Amino acid sequence: MKEMKEIRIHARAGQGAITAAMLLATAAFEEGKHSLAFPHFGSERMGAPLNAFVRLGTTPIRVRSQVRTPDYVIVQDPTLLKSFDVIAGLKPGGVVLVNTLQSAVELALDTREQVVTVAASRIAEEVIGRSDRANTALLGAFAAATGEVSLESLQKVALTRFPGLAGEMNAQALQQAYDSVKKQKKGSGT
Repeated sequence: MKEMKEIRIHARAGQGAITAAMLLATAAFEEGKHSLAFPHFGSERMGAPLNAFVRLGTTPIRVRSQVRTPDYVIVQDPTLLKSFDVIAGLKPGGVVLVNTLQSAVELALDTREQVVTVAASRIAEEVIGRSDRANTALLGAFAAATGEVSLESLQKVALTRFPGLAGEMNAQALQQAYDSVKKQKKGSGT
């Protein structure tokens, strides 16, 4: 890992993006990395677009501003692709992770960087019973696509954050999304 990696999450209020950012930062911290997670709100209403940001590093993180040039972009709500330039500022070599049933080719995002898709809402519906809780599944996909944090650390944090059955379901959603992306990568030869 370079000294610092920046992640920008695009979602709508109420979809758990802030929780996802906190889980990701906590999992990285569990692995001995420095981490920082914080949200950026627009209008404070359910369904309003929002961003959450995560920074992961090998040294203390002093930057507290919004992430304008991310290494990674996570798009939790694919409807945001039509309204916002979610890939704005994406660094060369970056990865865009989108929660969608479409393939990366079908999305046709205007980027040369890697685009990874995962049916996180479907996984959340099947495992958790709520398609609007795709945040943990997306983190499993993120771990598989980037290697920045391990699946095991994410599962440990999910089991701590959501005790009992909720934690077990979230850990299973993490696993299924992780496996889905690993299978895609193996099929594409990357």
